[in-house]
Amino acid sequence: SASGRPASITPQDCNVPQAGTDGISSLSWSPTANFLVSSNWDSGIRCWEVQTQGQQVLANPKAQVNHENNSPCLDTCFSADGSTVFSGGADKAVRMWQLGQTPPNNVSQQIGVHDAPVKSVGFLQASNLVVSGGWDGKLKFWDTRSPTPAGEFQLAERVYDFDVRGNLMVVGTAGRHVFIYDVSGAQPREHSRKESPLKYNTRCISCFPDQTGFAIGSIEGRVGIQYVQKVGNKDHFAFKCHRQDSSVYSVNAIAFQNQYGTFATVGSDGVVTFWDKDNKQRLKAFSAIRQTIPCAAFNAQGNLFAYASSYDWSKGSSFYAPGTPNEIFIHYTSDDEIKPKATRKK
Repeated sequence: SASGRPASITPQDCNVPQAGTDGISSLSWSPTANFLVSSNWDSGIRCWEVQTQGQQVLANPKAQVNHENNSPCLDTCFSADGSTVFSGGADKAVRMWQLGQTPPNNVSQQIGVHDAPVKSVGFLQASNLVVSGGWDGKLKFWDTRSPTPAGEFQLAERVYDFDVRGNLMVVGTAGRHVFIYDVSGAQPREHSRKESPLKYNTRCISCFPDQTGFAIGSIEGRVGIQYVQKVGNKDHFAFKCHRQDSSVYSVNAIAFQNQYGTFATVGSDGVVTFWDKDNKQRLKAFSAIRQTIPCAAFNAQGNLFAYASSYDWSKGSSFYAPGTPNEIFIHYTSDDEIKPKATRKK
């Protein structure tokens, strides 16, 4: 049973204070400093300053803003300079929060709107545009100074997740569609579209740090590794994960580590696993924690791994236990856990 399991993947992980009162929907690190931001179903966007002393991690709450009318906030991202946090939520709004500033009524400034909840947000460095994807099946691009979108794509279905890395953006929608965009110019451009390599619904998408491809996770304990550009002798492949005996769990998030291009997956089984796609190896499997893990992220430097422990509703309302804590942990990640091991002899 879950009650006998540990709260965190290792006992010394930092338990982030004031993590919110409902499910945690996203975790984002600033690209320029160790600031961690979370979004929460309680409408809050929270920011912590994270410090390390050796392998000890401390997180200090800095500030909180909210989406309107207590609407759940579903995703966050940073601007390239780390000064601004963008968010999307069930109030159908795309919002902007300049760190260090307190907005009126503590509701962050609206910069865009959809016809349905906004599931994902991202920042395009080349054009300085914010991109948002909604359950209205639209992808919209915003200049923060104008209420009218700078561009808009109508997709086949609801946006479930997307990721932006440098010039690459990959979007996963309902119906297992995947859209790949080149965002290197002033106007984003569709590069290609394909069907997900996985048989079941897409849960998460994450681009490789080198922008040559992406990883896609499904609700059926499986991850696909896909190349957008031909890379040497590397080919697409998929692998099973987040399974126990005959039970199969959702892959809720895929988090790449910038330095090595290795990655973590987290799932509804409460498990964190570190992987090396290039050598097709599992680097480290941690024991399951007592709750499902909805989201996770590595910091820019790659030595801090943040993950949330809160109910993801994967088993419906009957498994929701009111009063269960919603927690965020930060795991100090040493090289020996996340660095590729010596390649196997062929």
